[in-house]
Amino acid sequence: MSVLFKKDWVKKWTRWSLVGCACSSLLSGCTHGIRSPEQPIAAIPAPTAPQAVIPVQPQIPDKTPMPVASPDPIQDMIQQLTLDEKLGQMIFAGIDGTDRSPQTMELLEAYHVGGLILYKPNIENSKQLIKLVNALKQTNRGNKLPLWLGVDEEGGKVTRLPGDIVKMPPSKEVGKTNQKEFAYGVGNVLGQELSAYGLNVDFAPVLDINSNPNNPVIGDRAFGPVASIVGTMGIQVMKGLQAQQVLPVVKHFPGHGDTSVDSHVGLPVVQHDLARLRKLELLPFAEAFSQQADAVMVAHILLPKVDEQYPASMSKKIITDLLRKEMGFDGLVMTDDMTMGAIATNYELGEAAVLSVLAGSNVVMVAHDYDKVVSVIEALRNAVKENRIRIEMIDQSLARIIHLKYKYQVQDLSPTTPDIQQLNAAANQLLDEYFHK
Repeated sequence: MSVLFKKDWVKKWTRWSLVGCACSSLLSGCTHGIRSPEQPIAAIPAPTAPQAVIPVQPQIPDKTPMPVASPDPIQDMIQQLTLDEKLGQMIFAGIDGTDRSPQTMELLEAYHVGGLILYKPNIENSKQLIKLVNALKQTNRGNKLPLWLGVDEEGGKVTRLPGDIVKMPPSKEVGKTNQKEFAYGVGNVLGQELSAYGLNVDFAPVLDINSNPNNPVIGDRAFGPVASIVGTMGIQVMKGLQAQQVLPVVKHFPGHGDTSVDSHVGLPVVQHDLARLRKLELLPFAEAFSQQADAVMVAHILLPKVDEQYPASMSKKIITDLLRKEMGFDGLVMTDDMTMGAIATNYELGEAAVLSVLAGSNVVMVAHDYDKVVSVIEALRNAVKENRIRIEMIDQSLARIIHLKYKYQVQDLSPTTPDIQQLNAAANQLLDEYFHK
């Protein structure tokens, strides 16, 4: 089977018709994050290849057996990847500056990093963002898998897109309307905007319940203090993003709403046991998983009554036992940024990344500092070579990553200049219809 996911990615979609079977064999059952054929997203049509015109030729008998398509194309793809390529795909990295630096090129070309997250310091205006995205995708075309490019675009104060784009209101205000159509529209508009700039991942929606009014980090980023509203409205935003083929990453599992410490600065400690989590914090996540959430971000919070030793992002009890086994989530598990104070002030970064993968994480986010990204990759490589991390665990993560890059039709094609006027018209129409009444 030839190497997939290069420039001719679109032409080779049809070779992945057996992708669901591949997932089943690799992932011990695809129930939630990886969708079965009976549970499609209507707005994401199955990819098709253009029909070639083949001239009629005389049929010459040939006893040579016809080649048989592999029953397991994902496994074929995984086998084509080197260890370095596999580990790179398991990293979501941050970059410095507003253009493609030599270090950024090295992350893509030498370390094969599979995803990049952009922040406000990376984005000046629409023209610059398009230029940066084009450069990043062009650099990645030498790799075997296309590049994830993501941002935190939640609405309200958490926005990364250029200033000439009309912003969506904070989730708290969306939740107050209690209108599912509006929430879906918000996700759909966000998806249109990200897609217009060539971005394909949104680290949203927030499914935390704002149960602590003194919470320094969630606040109006949550859809409200009521689990049912958070779940209902968050899921509609998620579906709106999915309809635009943008991967939503629901966050911050198992719930960051009742914290009094900002995990960007220190490690929050939450004194809730599993019984309490099941009654409140986990409810929106459980509903999202039942509604085909594909990816979840795990928080840097310590829950001593669940795991007294490790924060959620490094806890096997939380990621494997609770999230995977009890809640049945079989999609992609990603950490929050490992350079945040909650981890950086308490753990050695490379070892924290290793422990996170051992706990069940598929993607480790290292959102700041080139040297830190490299140190995490090297720590993971050493852990594999020392057999601390089994290669089977790495391959299971790759199966989930490849599946989602296929499903969301991720490509390294260069975006055209977005029509700002058209994007803003769609946003204003939605706000006028539901929000400015």
